[in-house]
Amino acid sequence: MRAIVVGAGIGGLAATLSLFRAGHEVTLVEQTARFTEVGAGIQLAPNATRELRRLGLLDAVAAQSTRPSHVTFRTWSDGSEICRYTLGREAEDEFGAPYLLVHRADLHEALTAAVPHRSVRLNTEVVGIDQEDGAAYVTTATGERLGADLVVAADGIRSAARTWLFGPDEAVFSRTAAYRALLPAGEVADLDLPELAVWLGPGRHFVHYWVRRGELLNVVAVVQAEAARESWTARAEPGEQRRAFDGWDSRVLSVLERAGRVLRFGLYTRAPLARWNIGRATLLGDSAHAMVPFQAQGAAQAILDAAVLGDALVGAAPADVPDALDRYVRRRLAAATGMQAGSARAGEDFHLPDGPEAQARDARMAAHAAENRFLPQATAWGRDAVPPP
Repeated sequence: MRAIVVGAGIGGLAATLSLFRAGHEVTLVEQTARFTEVGAGIQLAPNATRELRRLGLLDAVAAQSTRPSHVTFRTWSDGSEICRYTLGREAEDEFGAPYLLVHRADLHEALTAAVPHRSVRLNTEVVGIDQEDGAAYVTTATGERLGADLVVAADGIRSAARTWLFGPDEAVFSRTAAYRALLPAGEVADLDLPELAVWLGPGRHFVHYWVRRGELLNVVAVVQAEAARESWTARAEPGEQRRAFDGWDSRVLSVLERAGRVLRFGLYTRAPLARWNIGRATLLGDSAHAMVPFQAQGAAQAILDAAVLGDALVGAAPADVPDALDRYVRRRLAAATGMQAGSARAGEDFHLPDGPEAQARDARMAAHAAENRFLPQATAWGRDAVPPP
């Protein structure tokens, strides 16, 4: 069976490898002239790293990652600890796979290295998807029409394929924006920072953790905003991020003051869909369920999509594709949509104003942590997206 995957981000690469593993011929189509991945740190919970192991990539990714022993939640003004949860060896023993902190480019490179060069078409912009009985097609900007038994659209949050399949549907601004930066470890060595921490404050929160074997501190500073464009390359104005967190704990301010190149971009989502597939074409990853990153599950959910897609198509013949895609969507849609909603709720909770609501939240979080070793979203970490053989 022949498949075309549109988009060479994390979801598209994982889908390509999962379809290869299922025994199918795959062409990966990417509009850029070479493989690149922008961005900074991402968190990979055990539900994602378990699937990376299935693809044979966990060791390569883990070698470039950091393994935190725990995560702490802290108060914005003085850094006092609200609660902490266990990660590290205990989480790996419990869920059968590690919790990793990784630079996005390192994950992308590991996925890219596993895809055969002969299966990749770079510098190929897709301008349309259509299908007929027995085949699906993508049309390129040069007028070429590529045919296959299956088309997987992993073309990101601004997915054109989503519009071609389901009609006009714009990305939705979450009314939050993020400042991102990477700082060499030596520049913050004197600050005694927790290894993975989330600082909560009125209308904003601050996250930091180590990536690339502890060589870099990844910083994400999120603020409520009336408008912000969605861009991985837009620079913040000098000192803008420091002013946005005026009055916060001195360690937070020191990190923001020492950050060199700071990017600022709006956080956008997509409205949930009732289905992701039509006939021989389907969405995957952010094109299907883009979410705010407040439960650190965006990349993980794309990897899980890819795993289930491949599993649904094991042994499939061309005639089986529409039914197999139905199975893929039935197994993934509710879980991904639930994670979308949970991530949005987490953002609302993180940004409560000082006073009774924030105090109640802190008490609730502390009580949960006293009774549970692992984060609330860890209930999803132990479920196998693909049943063991």
